[in-house]
Amino acid sequence: MKDVTITVNGVEHRAQVEPRLLLVHFLRELAGLTGTHIGCETSLCGACTVLVDGRAVKSCTVLAVQADGHKVTTVEGLANGDRLHAIQEGFWEEHGLQCGFCTPGMIMCSHDLLKQHPSPSDSEIREAINGNLCRCTGYQHIVNAVRSASRKMSKRVSARAAAAR
Repeated sequence: MKDVTITVNGVEHRAQVEPRLLLVHFLRELAGLTGTHIGCETSLCGACTVLVDGRAVKSCTVLAVQADGHKVTTVEGLANGDRLHAIQEGFWEEHGLQCGFCTPGMIMCSHDLLKQHPSPSDSEIREAINGNLCRCTGYQHIVNAVRSASRKMSKRVSARAAAAR
């Protein structure tokens, strides 16, 4: 057993874990956060995507011991209380989900993209979500959702800048 301390959505979680425990299982079973989905467990589907220190990673490819001392953000950690994050709003408003299984991973991947490229082209969006599989939507609504989120985030940044003046 190995002691780990992982900060998840701003909350420190300490646990003794088997060295082979995957981060996705740590999040779901020990932290009690089930928004991160377990899909293929081979890194193909992307349903388990989370942010580790701000970067998108597939949590089925990371051991909990590797996340020791790091900050993890799950889909539950994006909202601010009852207010959805702009990306979550975009997926809701643009029908970027159907069954919802891939949605947490798509949202987290999109967050990483928009942090790096606030105004991505459709082809950049498609490239960013390339490692996430969706069997329901055909992807166009997901692209629309990310584009919508980009616009919302840009407006919020502009509004904050104007308020600061």
